[in-house]
Amino acid sequence: MNGVPGTASSGVLIGRSAEFDRLVALLHTASEGLSGVALVGGDAGIGKTRLVTELVEQARRDGFAILVGQCAELGDALPYLPLADALRGAPAELRAEIDARPVLGRLLPGGTDPGTESASGLTQQRLFGSMLGFLAVRPVLLVLEDLHWADRSTRDLLVFLSRMLQTEQVLLVGTYRTDDLHRRHPLRRLLAELRLLPSVTSIELTPLDRAEMADYLTALGGTDVQVIDEVAERAEGNPFYGAELLEAVTEGSSMTDDLAGLLLSRAEVLSDEAQRVLRGAAVAGRRVDHDLLQEVSGLPDLAFDEAMREIVSRGLLRLDGEYGYAFRHALLQEAVYTDLLPGERVRLHSEFARLLTARRGAAAELAYHYLAGHDLAEGLSASVEAGRKAESLGAPAEAHRHFDQALELWERVPDAEQRAGIDRVRLTARTAAVAADMGDNHRAIALLRSLPPTSEVCERLAYYLYDSDDLQGAITAATAAVEAAPPDSPALARALATLSRTFTWPPRSAEDAGAKELAERALGVARATGTTDAEKGAILVLATCAEYEGDTALAEKLFDSVALRDSGDLAMDLRALFHQARIRYERGFMAGATEAAERGVRLAERTGLSWSTYGTDLRFLQLLIHYSGGEWSRAAEMAAGFGARVGRVAEAVLSSFALFVETAVGAPQVEQRLAWLKPFWSDPLVAYMSRGLAAEHALWQGDPELALEHTTAVLDAIDPPDLGTIRISAVALWALADLGRAEGADELLARARGVVRAGMGIEGQGWMARAEAEWHRAHGRFDVEAWRRVVEIFDPAFVYETARARWRLSEALLVSGERAAALEEWRLAVETADSLGAKPLAAALAELGQRARFVTAQQGLLTGREQEVLALVAEGLPNREIGERLFIAQKTVSVHVSNILGKLGVSSRTQAAALARKRGLL
Repeated sequence: MNGVPGTASSGVLIGRSAEFDRLVALLHTASEGLSGVALVGGDAGIGKTRLVTELVEQARRDGFAILVGQCAELGDALPYLPLADALRGAPAELRAEIDARPVLGRLLPGGTDPGTESASGLTQQRLFGSMLGFLAVRPVLLVLEDLHWADRSTRDLLVFLSRMLQTEQVLLVGTYRTDDLHRRHPLRRLLAELRLLPSVTSIELTPLDRAEMADYLTALGGTDVQVIDEVAERAEGNPFYGAELLEAVTEGSSMTDDLAGLLLSRAEVLSDEAQRVLRGAAVAGRRVDHDLLQEVSGLPDLAFDEAMREIVSRGLLRLDGEYGYAFRHALLQEAVYTDLLPGERVRLHSEFARLLTARRGAAAELAYHYLAGHDLAEGLSASVEAGRKAESLGAPAEAHRHFDQALELWERVPDAEQRAGIDRVRLTARTAAVAADMGDNHRAIALLRSLPPTSEVCERLAYYLYDSDDLQGAITAATAAVEAAPPDSPALARALATLSRTFTWPPRSAEDAGAKELAERALGVARATGTTDAEKGAILVLATCAEYEGDTALAEKLFDSVALRDSGDLAMDLRALFHQARIRYERGFMAGATEAAERGVRLAERTGLSWSTYGTDLRFLQLLIHYSGGEWSRAAEMAAGFGARVGRVAEAVLSSFALFVETAVGAPQVEQRLAWLKPFWSDPLVAYMSRGLAAEHALWQGDPELALEHTTAVLDAIDPPDLGTIRISAVALWALADLGRAEGADELLARARGVVRAGMGIEGQGWMARAEAEWHRAHGRFDVEAWRRVVEIFDPAFVYETARARWRLSEALLVSGERAAALEEWRLAVETADSLGAKPLAAALAELGQRARFVTAQQGLLTGREQEVLALVAEGLPNREIGERLFIAQKTVSVHVSNILGKLGVSSRTQAAALARKRGLL
């Protein structure tokens, strides 16, 4: 970013103070742990780079690490070019962090990833996850320039970071040209989407006014008032154009309204050799290597050096690093390139292609130059290689573009298969795979349907159809894959495993679907042929079948058997760990669930897959395990990382999970989080999570009518009904009971009973028992045995739910006249609520304690003197001052304090005071 055009010699930023102040404010906010994104737009030459350069200097003074990357006008040829550019120039303090993340190292020259090869499509998720972790290490300003030229994968990364950066000390700044954004430009729609995010600030640079332009030209060295006035008028507020006009007048040229013509006039005064070099540089792009440019020019050393000195001295090219040059402004490169004659352009591209081939240049760049040079055969070869490279970098969109380009050239190249190193069928299948990886399943399906229906093709087709929710199409394709597969082959193993999986959703009995028999066949063939991925997939299906049949012990055993084995497929390994943790959780084995979930989360983090489907699911589950098991400090720590400022469904799902612990502790941010989530209630999962917990929040706030509104909406949206129906129905019955209303209770209980299945986990059983108990309460009955059953099911695994059930059991025991038993259940519930920090439950228990006069019973634990000492302890007085107040010895005070701590079951004076306040002892 050095030598930026439009930089006044005085170093003063002119006419951009408001925009600069906004950026600095975002920088300061980021330093405090609230990430931000700034999108800086404006016409070419308007001063975007100048503004960002000033911000970079400010960030450097504030202790930020600086990363700056620039896009290039090569379309989608080079994936992640600005990211690679930024990492290549990373400061020393970040190098170790890059080295610790091999998937990032792949982007650097000569970089390789020695880690496990991912299944197709996971590499991009690994890259994105690694980049997010990399940015979280220390305060970072990341600048991505010229986003109007960004490749698809870079745009995807921009969206990912804009949505996922929450509490990191990061400011991401992207610049783009507004005058390049035609109606169908891919960045245009993306910008509209990003501007809706709460973390994104849009800054549009408008032309300088006449006074600002005059100040700017004066700072550049203009002294003639008349010239400055005329230039200011002609430039129309564009600093770059103004600087070029002023330079032209200074050199004795006439003014023109044609910027391209003005820029070319600067080049036309060069010597023939210098013009020759400049034209070669324009074909290379915005930047070019010294040796490469000299070879293209064909000039000997001295002549080339003289030509370069002339070009640089006139400010057309500038030094770029140690071994290269860059155009002073992209507009200049575009003007020179556009002015080339067709034959001249083709010849120069061909020469660059030849030289880059000898230098083993980037395949994407080779493909670009070969095709621009009309060499279709070499262009096809380079396109296939560029696709492979893009695939390995986790850039499926660019891989698809290159592979698709090769397929388009296929019929026009006689020896296409030999040059590509792959036959057309396999290349088409590979193109389909990367199309699916970039989220275009329809394209993947269309490509596969164009191929002969081999077993491998049909199996992949079934996979993509299943992911597209076309279950019948998936079954048909998978059946065809089985029929076309050779006997006892890896293809048959995979086809059977995929077919068996298609029969596991929606949930049904294994006998009806035939999934179990198919999975057993798949397992036998997979083991006989050593097809590890199919073997693991088949076992996962068998485990699912066992779970549907109610044999959860067998299901857990099967999940355990695959969770510890490496299949070579990271997505499947994460899936296995998720299900292992999930079934342990549902069976109430919290220690084992925690261990499995943590292994899965660590694997996802280590491989950069924290934001993949199962990586995210594992984190959801990890939070639930901590929440249900009573480890609320860890649950709250995780919830804090699930940002409330959401802009899409995936983020809303994350945010919804944070409501578990926030609702239970009565956190003040619950209302704010719900406000952000409300626009996403059309999504069934977001509605189930957030509105279900919003209903509980409303009940704690004393608004059962609002709770019913939430639960009714959720139940209407669950189609077909699933196990979530039980929990929501129970909460709805809680609301009806609080209203003293029986109407609708029978229907709610019937809904819950309708989804009960054999082998249902402890959580499902507990909520079903609670629905039954709340149904009795809605009918005016406090059924002791119903609530005792809820306690027995939830205890001891589900700590908070056990305490909530004890609250209602205590109430029921009171109504039945069993006061001593009621007091014991109340006491146990109070202890749990206090230890968890469950304020709404604690308040409800305190209210029950007041009504039942349990507080008096608690006070009876302490003597009168102990009550006096406790009151002074709560004021924060030391033993000496307490003794002086009560006219007793300090040693006697110490004895009283020890007795108080023992009776209250706490270990410190602070805990004693807090507990006394909660229980009304003061």
